[in-house]
Amino acid sequence: MIVSLTGTLVSATPLHAVVEAGGIGYEVHIPVTTAEKLPAPGASVKLHTHAVYREDAQTLYGFATVADRDFFRLLIENVTGIGPKSALTIMSKLSLPLLEGAIRSGDIATLAKCPGIGKKTAERLVVELKSKVGGVGLAGSTAAGSASDDMAASGDTRLHDAVAALMALGYKATDADQAARRAALALGAGATTEQLIKKSLS
Repeated sequence: MIVSLTGTLVSATPLHAVVEAGGIGYEVHIPVTTAEKLPAPGASVKLHTHAVYREDAQTLYGFATVADRDFFRLLIENVTGIGPKSALTIMSKLSLPLLEGAIRSGDIATLAKCPGIGKKTAERLVVELKSKVGGVGLAGSTAAGSASDDMAASGDTRLHDAVAALMALGYKATDADQAARRAALALGAGATTEQLIKKSLS
């Protein structure tokens, strides 16, 4: 099993990356939340990977952190009706802290807003994963991750609180999550909840 890939980033789109290692170019499927953290093409990159082997294809999925990869595995191995493509869609729409928070709190409405995930699938996510999230490698964020990962890794609630505040101001859950993540990337791990909210609104 290929569990990580380190090499030169050749190219990247929001859902794919090509990494060259040992003279071989690997196409890796990634969620948008990982694409946001990639360096510029030509730079060195490390992705934590999960390989799926089928008779007609061999597909590599890559993530910025161990926690993201482990959550992806939880989705495809434990939730009926969730395959790799659906899992990537879910993880592209919501960051790991917001996903885990929604599952732990039984927030079906937020989960159901992910494309292709209806109310029934959202309910399955909560039932199947509620007892499993929270300990899934939250401490597994690596130096390759972002400030939002660092906040999640320490059990910090600043990012979640900023998202909640933006939602209270009328933002949709997914938009609030994306704005807060961008703010965390810009301000760094030391940003306060108030700074995250202010940056998200600017």
